[in-house]
Amino acid sequence: MTVKTRFAPSPTGFLHVGNARTAIITWLFTRANNGHFLLRIDDTDRERSKDEYEQAIEDGMTWLGLNWDEKANQKDRMDRYAEVIEKLKADGRLYACYETPEELGLKRKTQLSRGIPPTYDRAGLSLTDEQIAKYEAEGRTPHWRFKLLHEPIEWNDLIRGEVAFKGEDLSDPVVLREDGTPLYHLCSVIDDIDFEITHVVRGEDHVSNTATHVQMFEAISGKAPDFAHLALISDAEGGKLSKRLGSLSVKDIQNDDGLEAMSINSLMARLGTSDPIEAYTDLQPLIDSFDFSKFSRSTPKFDPDELVRLNARILYDTPFEAVKERLAEDGLSEIDEAYWLAVRPNLEKLGDAKSWWEMTNGTVTPVIEADDKDFIATAATLLPDAPWNDTTWKEWTGKIKEGTDRKGKGLFMPLRKALTGMEHGPELANLLPLLGPEKTKKRLAA
Repeated sequence: MTVKTRFAPSPTGFLHVGNARTAIITWLFTRANNGHFLLRIDDTDRERSKDEYEQAIEDGMTWLGLNWDEKANQKDRMDRYAEVIEKLKADGRLYACYETPEELGLKRKTQLSRGIPPTYDRAGLSLTDEQIAKYEAEGRTPHWRFKLLHEPIEWNDLIRGEVAFKGEDLSDPVVLREDGTPLYHLCSVIDDIDFEITHVVRGEDHVSNTATHVQMFEAISGKAPDFAHLALISDAEGGKLSKRLGSLSVKDIQNDDGLEAMSINSLMARLGTSDPIEAYTDLQPLIDSFDFSKFSRSTPKFDPDELVRLNARILYDTPFEAVKERLAEDGLSEIDEAYWLAVRPNLEKLGDAKSWWEMTNGTVTPVIEADDKDFIATAATLLPDAPWNDTTWKEWTGKIKEGTDRKGKGLFMPLRKALTGMEHGPELANLLPLLGPEKTKKRLAA
């Protein structure tokens, strides 16, 4: 069997981290099984769906490195949905209901007050021709529900294991609006059948939806695909993911935060699994190690700061050739490999390279404490002759140790503050050749 999967975002907003996690995990599973990956745009909601969001979803997927083998839009398949809907009506699996939203709300409220689960009472099934005529005379148009069979619904979930529902405990889902447009549930099932989807990956908040979908699959084609329901991520404290974090878009992470795509891939691929979260510069190791059996049902914690830590490690492992063009696009075409190797251990984000470049090549206000003035003056007289290389720092500090009573932090910290104006930064052994003799002398003389 060829594995066929789909990622099905709605273009009603930008691709956010929660959806990106589903996309990443689905894609890794597909590639690990040499399968077929479908990008399906669920755009039946024409009022809220926008082309700019669809483009942003594609851009986000491309940036993450998640290529697709096929793409489809639900808006192009309305005739197919209508065909299946008519068959389901003829088979007695869809039935018309005339309640208003207010009437349905009152029914739910009454059931809850009596301690009864708020499921639809199937009043639509017992309407007489006279009642239907009366409703239509009032100008009401029906919404349509899928009639669930009151029998066990079971499947072996790839993450949750054996899952079981009773059909009678579930509410018949609405699948057609009053205006005749189909809703997500039925369209999704029809698409999964037509595109021969073998595995569906979704959040655990869809488990009860999946129970109703299983019967829709059976009513239309006879067989449902395999399912994997991911535990929903929480915030760093273990609470419900806040709206701010939950709506954190891939576009924001890329443009505003300036993080590398692999920081998201590295975190989301391992979040909630038994594998350690590590920084990867390539997707292949994540493909090779992927296995649904490693996913836990417990709630994983999403910490945005973890993305920054992973990002720093990824940059540390990134060769100069991989960032050369991007640095040039940011106006840093003068940066060479020696400079990159010197500063990359101190980068959290690629954009930080600019500040270090300005520190190295621009104007810096040296910090020289009163107690260090004589020490700095002495150090300036001991500077090695040009040309400078990666041994210059060791040679220079060796002379300073012999000519002063300084060592350790008392030696290197005053030099760092005098040369950079800061208490932290790239290794001075790497930085000194980049500064060069003239710039170094000038800063020490401040």
